[in-house]
Amino acid sequence: MEEIATRNKNSQHVSSSSLTEHDVFLFKEGTHARLSEKLGAHLITRDGQNGTHFAVWAPNAVTVSVFGDFNGWDKVSHPLAARTDGSGIWESFVPGMVSGDCYKYHITSRDHNYQVDKADPYAMFSEVPPLTGSRVWDMTYTWNDEEWMSRRRAANALDAPMSIYEVHLGSWRRVPEEDNRSLSYREIAPLLVDHMRETGFTHVELLPVTEHPFFGSWGYQTTGYFSPTSRQGTPQDLMFLIDHLHQAGIGVILDWVPSHFPSDEHGLSYFDGTHLFEHADPRQGFHPEWKSAIFNYGRNEVSAFLMSSALFWLDKYHIDGIRVDGVASMLYLDYGRNEGEWIPNAHGGRENLAAMQFLRGLNEAVYRDHPDTLTIAEESTAWPMVSRPTYMGGLGFGMKWNMGWMHDTLKYYQQDPVFRKYHHEKLTFSIWYAFTENFVLPMSHDEVVYGKGSMIGKMPGDEWQQFANLRLLYGHMWGHPGKKLLFMGGEFGQKREWQHEESLEWHVLQYPLHSGLQRWMGDLNRCYRSEPALYEKDFSGDGFSWVDFHDWEESVISFLRHGRNPEDSVLVVCNFTPVARQNYIVGVPRGGYWQEILNSDAEIYGGSGVGNLGGVEASPVAAQGHYHSLSLALPPLGVVYLKQATGNRGAA
Repeated sequence: MEEIATRNKNSQHVSSSSLTEHDVFLFKEGTHARLSEKLGAHLITRDGQNGTHFAVWAPNAVTVSVFGDFNGWDKVSHPLAARTDGSGIWESFVPGMVSGDCYKYHITSRDHNYQVDKADPYAMFSEVPPLTGSRVWDMTYTWNDEEWMSRRRAANALDAPMSIYEVHLGSWRRVPEEDNRSLSYREIAPLLVDHMRETGFTHVELLPVTEHPFFGSWGYQTTGYFSPTSRQGTPQDLMFLIDHLHQAGIGVILDWVPSHFPSDEHGLSYFDGTHLFEHADPRQGFHPEWKSAIFNYGRNEVSAFLMSSALFWLDKYHIDGIRVDGVASMLYLDYGRNEGEWIPNAHGGRENLAAMQFLRGLNEAVYRDHPDTLTIAEESTAWPMVSRPTYMGGLGFGMKWNMGWMHDTLKYYQQDPVFRKYHHEKLTFSIWYAFTENFVLPMSHDEVVYGKGSMIGKMPGDEWQQFANLRLLYGHMWGHPGKKLLFMGGEFGQKREWQHEESLEWHVLQYPLHSGLQRWMGDLNRCYRSEPALYEKDFSGDGFSWVDFHDWEESVISFLRHGRNPEDSVLVVCNFTPVARQNYIVGVPRGGYWQEILNSDAEIYGGSGVGNLGGVEASPVAAQGHYHSLSLALPPLGVVYLKQATGNRGAA
């Protein structure tokens, strides 16, 4: 990388206090949330000499040395000294080292037959895979996102609009003319901002950018918990991307993986000749589905390591939130295991008590130090109170993915419309539990991989019906209580299942149905952000009321969303069949003119143009428990949003 050569000359050296007794106490206690400031490699000035201070936790080693390009990869010449405080930490100062220097630790275990070369668990930058060394790095960066940081509390609040665009940076856009390479962080920045502005999403969620040896893991097999992947640039390049998004008013959420890690020799596995970060017993320490190691959350130093990783991304990279991957696999001791393949907890149950304690401590630390950010759990079971405060007995997350809603919804939409009336309950059941957690509705990367096909490919019918169904799905989803998440490519109807080594199919936007879907997505997001009724009370039962969920025969549902202002209610009506329905009666709470503010069947989106000519006057005819009603034209496979107009009809 060109930047390394220049940074070798211009590295900023700062004085740094060594590990204190208090640091060691907190480390052993498992509550140290800033270990990245003490362990790892840090450029400092000591006794008038510029160099690097190294510190690594290896309590079962008999010797530890640092070696790299600075000493010709000599594993003997630069030993580290073990601290005498029982912490298991080894440290040393190496003069002359500069930013960009590559290094590893050579560890000899108490079992002298075991020697291994390890990357630094606390490294802030790494070599480009398949190389596995760590790099000393100066993390200096001048941020320009003060305006965003000053107001992001409101943007991340539970009563704020939140529509999340999930992105895998390595495949969002590629350069076919240059050996199909991925774009760098800096190259992506202006393109992603432009796309976010066009499609109207409020936040980007990045699939894990933490360093990982196998690109095909999409970042979910992490080795560098403090190191952004070097495949697309330096730490400052990633900061530039985040900074650029923030300056455009776009939040950034990081997918973060504390649930497991790979067994690659240079990584955390069997770090000092013992199972240091993972459980020794495979019934606790080996993940049978992912073939990876499971963290030992009961070891305080491991909890401090993970907590420090999460806080590091919030501190150093201005990340606005973390989505915690695989929470269910952390909570259940029998996750993915058969009878006899797991060890019960002290009470004979299957709950991982140590993981529960860790997650609660993590959330408390995040909201204590960064109350304007959020944590989101990918938790796929009915574990109670995931997004409730720890003082109430909850896990303390801000939000939780609603996997049940996602599965039921996709099962329904994949039905031929002729048979949908027999599956009507899959549309309506989610409201029974919609307010038990602070839910995010996810249509994520997991739904477009491993033979599941693309979002458009899941929709039944001919091509026109497929696109109408997908517009309907998004309109239904954006009207339903809960924040929203959509994986890249879904916004314009990518035909092919997602492939991590190929670019998205941007070329399909030349076709009207694809460009119409993207236009619908942009208008849907803009409407969502402008109507408080669609987001202010996402997590409260008084933010939603059914108009009619009984019309299974016609496969139609209608409901109202309510904000803090009762006059702001939005009516959502969905027709899940390809039959246009004229003079369909829907009850409304007030008379007057109801403006059609969105119609997924509009011709500009690729629809057939069935609608209500801008709006409908309510009649004083009672229906569905309301004293007024509308006589609507329901478009085929379409959704309409209506709102009582203010002022005169012409203004509407």
